[in-house]
Amino acid sequence: MAVHEQPHRRPGFHPPSWTGHWTASTSGTAVSASNDTHSVRAYAFASLRLVTGFAFLWAFLDKTFGFGHAASSGKGWIDGGSSANGFLNGVAAGPVESAFHDWTGETWADWLFAAGLLGIGIALVGGIALRPAAVVGTAMMMLMWIAEWPPAQHLSDGSAGMSANPFMDHHVIYAAVLIALVLASAGDTWGLGKQWAKLPFVRENGRLR
Repeated sequence: MAVHEQPHRRPGFHPPSWTGHWTASTSGTAVSASNDTHSVRAYAFASLRLVTGFAFLWAFLDKTFGFGHAASSGKGWIDGGSSANGFLNGVAAGPVESAFHDWTGETWADWLFAAGLLGIGIALVGGIALRPAAVVGTAMMMLMWIAEWPPAQHLSDGSAGMSANPFMDHHVIYAAVLIALVLASAGDTWGLGKQWAKLPFVRENGRLR
């Protein structure tokens, strides 16, 4: 008759293992934090997109209808005024001063300037076509930067220039913002960016996103 001895257990307290639980908890917390950070960043860029879009859209509306800010009441583009003359007449320095003065009063200049402001404003507010808006907006901002010519310390009439920086001004900042909005896909949050990207002609031509 064989006798089987039961295995002996060592006395003492054996604490439960928390390794698996701790790893899972830490991983879940990290994912949650990452998602929260992503959400905050998306909302921040969406907010930046909307306020920038309003700036462009308001510039178009004010110059077109004469709301009394950039264009006096009754002197808007729709009243026979000009959308671009106010800016072009103000060019007083830089290598393209005479060219900008020659464009004053030209119908094509008014249409291009107004269309640019309206198109960029609608694109940013709606979150659609951010890439074309960034290209057009950057080109417009660079032209306006050249027109104001921040490097000039004196205007063409000899008076002191008003530039506080030899390079950086709000036009450069606007251009940088437009490019950043594209890189951040800012139209996907609080905008129609995702729906716009699904349209057949946009899927076939990614430059329109």
